[in-house]
Amino acid sequence: MSLEPLEEIKRKKLSEYSKQQAEHTEQQQAQQVMSEQKNAMVSQILSAPAKSRLTNIKLADPAKAEKIEDLLLYLAQSGQVKSKVTDEQLKVILAKITANKREPTIKRV
Repeated sequence: MSLEPLEEIKRKKLSEYSKQQAEHTEQQQAQQVMSEQKNAMVSQILSAPAKSRLTNIKLADPAKAEKIEDLLLYLAQSGQVKSKVTDEQLKVILAKITANKREPTIKRV
């Protein structure tokens, strides 16, 4: 029995695996670049105390921070943000986002 077919299969699998790894690495790099650009744009929009608040929110609830960042970028791109967003303005935005969430009610029987 010859080992050449097995070696051929092994080489093909290794080649496929290395291609998948390269594609995955490229996707990760693209996501990292986009994330860095997004962070840079958000940091230009926010004042220092607002950046600090957003960082704390990001640690506690990353999904909510993502929504806030997306909303801030949308507002900036649509021209609705003329100057840096202050901490008070960020609190208002945060209140609007959390107001949409309905609190669960517990009924005792």
